[in-house]
Order: sequence, then C-alpha cells, then structure tokens
Amino acid sequence: MKRLLPWLCLVLLIAPLHAADVAAPAVRTIVLVRHGYYLPDAKADPKLGPQLASLGVAQAHLAGARLAGLPTRFDAMYVSPVQRARDTAALIGEDFPGRRFEVVDDLAECTPPTRRAAIMAKEKPADLAACKAQFDRLFARYFKPASGHEQTDLMVCHGNVIRNMVVRAMGVDPQAWLEMSVGNASITRIRVEADGTFKVISVGDVGHIPPGLRTGASGDPERSLAIPSLPQ
Repeated sequence: MKRLLPWLCLVLLIAPLHAADVAAPAVRTIVLVRHGYYLPDAKADPKLGPQLASLGVAQAHLAGARLAGLPTRFDAMYVSPVQRARDTAALIGEDFPGRRFEVVDDLAECTPPTRRAAIMAKEKPADLAACKAQFDRLFARYFKPASGHEQTDLMVCHGNVIRNMVVRAMGVDPQAWLEMSVGNASITRIRVEADGTFKVISVGDVGHIPPGLRTGASGDPERSLAIPSLPQ
C-alpha cells in the first residue's frame, strides 16, 4: 500500500489537469448575411461572378452598420470566395476595424437538391450531389456547439447556403430550402445550444434596409436601380 500511495497521489494531481483540457460545450450563434444586390456581367470571371452593383454597395453598408450596432462581439468572421460576397464582407468590415474575414470555400453558392421538379430538371445530378456534399461539410464543421465559452460567428454568403442551413437546423426535409426566400443583405440568426439542439432566431431580416432599397426576396422588384455610386 505504501508503494502505491505515491502513484495514487500523482494520479490525483494529474486528473484535474486533464479535466481542464476538456472544455465544456457552450452556445454558438451563427449570423448569416446574404450578399448585396448585383447585376449579371458577361465579362466577369465565371467562377467568381460579378461585383456588387451600386445598390448592393448601399445595402452592404446598411448591413454593416446594423451588425456593428449589435451588443455582440464576433469571435470568427467567414466569407464565401465568390466576388459579390467578398465585396459585401469588405464593406461590412469597414465597421469592424482590425478584423479580417476568413475565406471558406464551402460557403460558395451552389444548388442542392430541391423539391422543385423544374429546378431539378435543369441541374446536372453530379452538380446537385457535389453541392449537397459541400453543405454537409459546412453544417458539420460550423453548426455545432462552441467549446469552453459562448461564441458568435459571422458568415457572409448566399441565399442558397442560408436557406439550406436553416432547414437543416430546423430538422425538416433538406430539400425544402427553396420554400423560403431571403433578400439581399438580409440577416439570419441560428443558435446552437450547448446540447447540440438548434433554435432559428430570425430568417431574412431586412429591418435595416429602407423598403425602396430592398431586393432579392419574393415580392421585391427585380431592378437595376440607378443611384449614385458609393465609395468602396
């Protein structure tokens, strides 16, 4: 027994250290912002797509001001590699000096499987499968409890991404994503509880955008609104 006593003491000393290394799960909130308004551009890079239109620039500034006014510190900031999302993130970033967005390839726009037969008929099965796999990775990696302390993440991305993440969080048919609509520069909030359950707090919030500048959601006009260009 005397020989075992030093070893028992050592185990008792080390055990709390190992326990401290295992951080308890905590709440994570994901704030998703859709990019601002853009117009098709045949000259744009086919992978990156066109830049924001002047209206989209205005929308992005409004979204940045709204986010900066929240009583929330963003622990991580992510952006899609697509140009319109990166433009939006750059403008939002002006309200967060010293912060940088990390580019996440899986935040890129694509079309996953949907209930809509007309949409499915236009898409290649391989592209649909690749998009589903992409969103599977995104959800598994980022939509989970935080570690050790409550965390809030910001993602600037696309309507298809946001809608698909919402239906996944709600635990409904993943192919139901096209049954909702989110406008340009809208804000969606999803809360992941410490136990891994989800709460969808808001979807497509555009309260920060005046009615005459809203685009991209069902009922909004499709337009090429002529307003003065804003500095970027």
